[in-house]
Amino acid sequence: QVQLVESGGGLVQAGGSLRLSCAASGRTFSSYAMGWFRQAPGKERELVGIISASGSSTYYADSVKGRFTISRDNAKNTVGLQMNNLKPEDTGVYYCASRLVGRLDFDYWGQGTQVTVSS
Repeated sequence: QVQLVESGGGLVQAGGSLRLSCAASGRTFSSYAMGWFRQAPGKERELVGIISASGSSTYYADSVKGRFTISRDNAKNTVGLQMNNLKPEDTGVYYCASRLVGRLDFDYWGQGTQVTVSS
């Protein structure tokens, strides 16, 4: 089982930056791809990006491509989301999630951290 805890959310002005972190428990962190998702009020949860288990490859939603960067440190069991040039539409609760290599679904989720971008 994997436990995930996000941190780093907050209030920022448009154009600013935030860095979110997700700390994972367990000894098999490097066996999981990690994803960041977000959910805005009244909207469905959407994928922000994914980083492979090794960290060698990433995928980003078009809405954040070029502004957000996902990284991971398998020695420290952490994954980060660097968010630059934030826009009001980036506001929402951000979640990290894990997906075991070879599986299709993200099976463990953090509790989420709020990001609010003011205009």
